[in-house]
Amino acid sequence: MRGPNQKLEILRIVRTLLLILLVVLLLPYLLAPLYRAGHPVSALMAWRRLTGAPVSRQWIDFNAMSPYLPRSVVGSEDAKFCSHHGVDWEALQDVIDDAEDGEVTRGGSGITQQVAKNLFLWPGRSVVRKALELPLSLWIDFVLPKQRILEIYLNIAELGPSGQFGAESGAMYAFGHPASSLSPREAALMAAILPNPVKRSARNPGPGVRRLAGTYTARAASAELQRCWRENRGF
Repeated sequence: MRGPNQKLEILRIVRTLLLILLVVLLLPYLLAPLYRAGHPVSALMAWRRLTGAPVSRQWIDFNAMSPYLPRSVVGSEDAKFCSHHGVDWEALQDVIDDAEDGEVTRGGSGITQQVAKNLFLWPGRSVVRKALELPLSLWIDFVLPKQRILEIYLNIAELGPSGQFGAESGAMYAFGHPASSLSPREAALMAAILPNPVKRSARNPGPGVRRLAGTYTARAASAELQRCWRENRGF
C-alpha cells in the first residue's frame, strides 16, 4: 500500500503535469496578439531547422506582394475569408457531411485555420488537432486584422518541394523572380500547388495544376472577391 508521502508525491506530479498542459494550451492564445508585428515562423519551419532540413524563407510585406497573389489564394483556399470570423462553418459542415456519407473528404480548413495550425499545431488530420484549431482560429481572427492574417499565411505556407516557405521563396523557385512581380497566371499557379507543393509544381505545372490555375484566375477577378477587397480597404 502507498503511504501518505507517496500519495502526496503522486498528487504533486499530477498537478505539475496538468499545469504544464495548461501552459501549453494557453501559450498560443498569449502569443497570437504579439504577431501583429514581426516575422513569425511556422512549427514546421522550426522543426526542419532543428532537424537540419533545408528551409528557405524571405519575408515579404503584404503591400510589396503582387496583388494577384493574395486574391488567387483567397479564391482557392477560402472564398469567404473576408466575411467569416476565423472559421467557415458551412464549408466545415460540408466536409463533415461528406465524411458521414463515406465520401473522400477534401480539406476543410480556411486560411485562418491554416495559420493556427501552421504556427502552433502539427500537420496531419486528427480530431484532437481540429478541436484545438477551431477555437484558436476564432481567437486569431479576433486579435489580428484580416490583412495581417493573410500576410502571415503567405509568408509561412510551404510553396516548394525542398523547404521553400512563403511567397518570396516560392516565386523565386518557380519563376526566378520575386513575389512582387507575379503575373495573374503565376499567382494562380502558386495558389494551385498549396495543398501539396511537393507533388504539385508551379515551376513545371501538369494539366491538373494548369486547370486549377485557370479556375483560380477567374475567381480572383470575380465580383464577389472584388467586393471583399473594397470592403477590407484594398487587401
